[in-house]
Amino acid sequence: MRRILLTAAVLSLLAVPATAPVATAASPPAVPSDLTSVEVSFRGAGGLAMHGTIITKPAKPTEPNDKTTDEPAAGAGLTGGTAGAGRPGVVLVHGAGTGTPRTKLLGEAVEFARRGMAVLIYDKRSTGYSLVHRSYPQLADDALGAVATLRSQPGVDPAKVGIWGLSEGGWVAPIAASRSKDIAFVVLVGANGLPPLRQQTWAVAAGLRKAGVTGSLIDRAELNLYRTIADGGMFPEPYYDPAPTLAAVRQPVLAIWGTHDLLTPPQESPPVFSRALGEGGNRYYTARFFPDADHAAHLTPDGGVTRLPELAPGYADLVGSWVGEVTAGRPPATSSSGPAPVQASLTVPVDPPAWWESAPAQLVALALFLVAFVSYPVAALVRRLRGRPRAPVTRAVWLLSAGGLVSVIGSFCYLVYLMMTGGKLAAPGPVLLGRPLVWLALQAVAVVSAVATVRLAVAWRRTRDSLGGGQLGLLLAGGAVFVPWALYWGLLLP
Repeated sequence: MRRILLTAAVLSLLAVPATAPVATAASPPAVPSDLTSVEVSFRGAGGLAMHGTIITKPAKPTEPNDKTTDEPAAGAGLTGGTAGAGRPGVVLVHGAGTGTPRTKLLGEAVEFARRGMAVLIYDKRSTGYSLVHRSYPQLADDALGAVATLRSQPGVDPAKVGIWGLSEGGWVAPIAASRSKDIAFVVLVGANGLPPLRQQTWAVAAGLRKAGVTGSLIDRAELNLYRTIADGGMFPEPYYDPAPTLAAVRQPVLAIWGTHDLLTPPQESPPVFSRALGEGGNRYYTARFFPDADHAAHLTPDGGVTRLPELAPGYADLVGSWVGEVTAGRPPATSSSGPAPVQASLTVPVDPPAWWESAPAQLVALALFLVAFVSYPVAALVRRLRGRPRAPVTRAVWLLSAGGLVSVIGSFCYLVYLMMTGGKLAAPGPVLLGRPLVWLALQAVAVVSAVATVRLAVAWRRTRDSLGGGQLGLLLAGGAVFVPWALYWGLLLP
């Protein structure tokens, strides 16, 4: 049962026991001279001690005849405010990555602070979070701990503290907002309205297409690899559906996408947000698209591949003015504006595999291949070392043994390499006729192995006794399984 983090501000000020888990603290960021910073600690999910920095614009001193009230005039909190006037605050939630330091979001924090907000950035957890394991509700509890801390700070109006989420944070922030009325607004950047596995397969496939790759490598191999990994429990939260959580968000939402987002499908995600929020009765949803901007709404000179340090022009101003309207009690009605985003290809549904294509079935097939393709050469070597006569064989035996082993191990290694270097930085190597040369070579070896399987089956049937031996029978069984396996992975398809 997931532990629900207490969000009372008092708890954020308590000392963390020595026995509690502690997240690694990054060095405090150096902020520009026109801003101030305060180091804070708070508890995340499971009592994890987390560390962050609150960045603000110094408050202007109050003139003797000035009147200060608990509720500043509209926009007052966004110009530095006055002494005694609580300003809005926002907690920034990271995208994917374990132990990401708070400095990763320093650029955004500085720009938001200059527009009058108190901004809390914190080091992301590495405890309980890895490449193959993570929990969005757990990350949401971390964010709620940060919200409670920011709400308790002097000069911050606790009723005007919201949450901002980038990429993976676009799944996390809505969970936190749906759980807590202490969150006044939600800002999302590069958020994904589709399940994580569907988004990831699209991102890697889009990167390969951009490199000139077409055919079975994308249509079959890459897709099936991710399905197998997810089925084996090595892809966290693969089928998480953000729509029900979005439908439970009642706070005003500002969603921002760069038109050259190569990691989140920028055409397909916005309608999901609009539909889910509308079905939940939320009438304060604002969608904005920024030209020449990437996944994080930073400027990009090459269509989203390279991320520049600068934010897209108008992005920080939009967040500042929108937060000002929302916290002044005037949330903008639902609207959408900006240039149409660029999405060269659509996502495809990624369903859980059937039993015969599941991760356990793939492991059984892999074990069979290793035993079948290695056993005959090993047995032949033992016979030769012992000086025994070599049993008569056909060339197909050696072609199947060597070719099958190269096809299986080579394709697995190449697909894993593509997965690790996929997305907008896909590097499949030289491409010929829409196929990487490495993949073409593996396909050629697979074809030779399939032909060798047929030839060996014919020869074994005709002269079973002279070819006899359990190793040949095992090798033939491996070849019989290899052919449909190679079809499934696209090795025998164009």
